[in-house]
Amino acid sequence: MNSLWNRRVLLGSLAASLAATGFVIWGTQEPTQAQDANINLVSYSTPREAYDKGIIPAFQTYWKQKTGKTVNFTKSYGASGAQTRAVTAGLEADVVALSLAGDVEKLVEAGLVKSDWDKGTYKGMVTNSVVVIATRPGNPKQIKDWADLTKPGVDIIAPNPRTSGGAQWNVLAIYGAALKGGASPQQAEDMLASVFKNVSVQDKSAREALQTFINGKGDALLTYENEILNLAVAAGQVFPYVLPSSTILIENPVAIVDKNVDKHGNREVVKAFVDFLYTPQAQEVFAKDGYRPVTAEAAKKYDAKYKEPAKLFNVEMFGGWSKIATNFFDQSQGIFSRVAQRNR
Repeated sequence: MNSLWNRRVLLGSLAASLAATGFVIWGTQEPTQAQDANINLVSYSTPREAYDKGIIPAFQTYWKQKTGKTVNFTKSYGASGAQTRAVTAGLEADVVALSLAGDVEKLVEAGLVKSDWDKGTYKGMVTNSVVVIATRPGNPKQIKDWADLTKPGVDIIAPNPRTSGGAQWNVLAIYGAALKGGASPQQAEDMLASVFKNVSVQDKSAREALQTFINGKGDALLTYENEILNLAVAAGQVFPYVLPSSTILIENPVAIVDKNVDKHGNREVVKAFVDFLYTPQAQEVFAKDGYRPVTAEAAKKYDAKYKEPAKLFNVEMFGGWSKIATNFFDQSQGIFSRVAQRNR
């Protein structure tokens, strides 16, 4: 499948093989830790189950076998934007797993993360996803693509772009899909305004928005694909979802918070944990949890599960996150700010 997602994955195939080999060798090294280790993980809300139930226990087992020592985790989950502000304000994260690269860049600007955090094989991205539209069983409103969300009487649930990284992905997906369909920038903004005019609830995070939808509010939910594939089912709910003909490739970053790691003296175990996220074992956990893997091996295994939209695009379409922050989310002049003003 010649897709944007697969092209990015294949670029890392050789490095992934080497990393897998290195992982085996690394696991045979003599322990170097003199005492139990601690990692403070600060994450956006949606991968909580992947970390808590799969990846962290697996890494703890690995670290115990490698060093004979225990690694303890302190974990915090919440809206990506709110988590970023908390770390900037002094929450002592060793590792951040956030919804979008723009949030990590804010930590770079604050002097907490090194500027080369995104220079590795996978550009600092640990999972992929896409923006989709969840509907009620049977899809009673007959929602098939973005334009159907603009119809009168369609009640939409979505997180708030001021606090949620997932919400910002939603905004970019709708606007970018309009452009991909031949709309002018003004027409794309009009489309965005028409969709958000039908949004009745804007929760703080993607997870809270999903819970609102599970509780029975709304005809449609703007969300990550992985939320519907895993969390809704785990909650005892099965919702169909629409993969729009054009949508955005969500790329979720992970980064070491260098300033805090230097202070805590735990760089070895923190780096080991971040490296572990790219192993087949961890990528398998992410894939089963509804995320599109970033490594070639895992992506190939789950190729049939994750369908490709006809027109898939990424943030490069908008010039990257620094331009997105200004052009879309500046509180006075950004596109979404104008949309919010129009819909008041």
